[in-house]
Amino acid sequence: MTHQQTLEIRTRGRGTTEITAEVARVVRASGIATGAAQVFVQHTSCSVMITENADPAVRRDLETLAQHWAPDRDPAYRHDTEGDDDMAAHARSVLSGSSVSVPVGNGKLLLGTWQGIFLWEHRTEAHPRRIVVTVIG
Repeated sequence: MTHQQTLEIRTRGRGTTEITAEVARVVRASGIATGAAQVFVQHTSCSVMITENADPAVRRDLETLAQHWAPDRDPAYRHDTEGDDDMAAHARSVLSGSSVSVPVGNGKLLLGTWQGIFLWEHRTEAHPRRIVVTVIG
């Protein structure tokens, strides 16, 4: 059995938005008791990740690391069609990933105690983002 739904999430610009509750709703609606939920973002300048959901300092520190991995306005970049953060956003997306999979048991996401699913926006401006959640059981 397979169930699929697309979520529309509006970001506030660079940073993280927790989407655990939205993904959990899709899992519940699927009626699938045991399987996996794949969460995939349909964009090349943001990411989906699983990380700690208790202390927001973790996500701020991840943003600090990303600034080191792929700084805005690097003069070596050739791709800057959409602004100074354009290539940096693409690089951050490649480095942090466009999908995650979470096991499903008893109709629920089997995340660890401090784990949450986050959309990580790499552009400085707010954007509408589409996330496809596929539940397979």
